[in-house]
Amino acid sequence: MRELFVSRNAHVLVKTANIRQQAARRRALAACGVLGLAIASGVIGAISRPAPAEEVGLPQTGPFNYFPSE
Repeated sequence: MRELFVSRNAHVLVKTANIRQQAARRRALAACGVLGLAIASGVIGAISRPAPAEEVGLPQTGPFNYFPSE
C-alpha cells in the first residue's frame, strides 16, 4: 500500500495523509452525511406539516375518535 504514495518522478511537496488519517476523514464524512440528512429531513418535515386544527377552524379528532365531535 505504501508504494501508491511514493513519488517516483518529482519532489514531494506535500506529505500525503496516512491510512489512519484517511480512515478518520471517511468516518467524519459519513457522520456529517448522516447528520446533514437528519437536519434536512427535519427542516422539510417542519415546513411541510399541516396547520393545527385550532388555527384552521376544523373540529379536532384524536387518534381513537372515528367521528369528529362537535
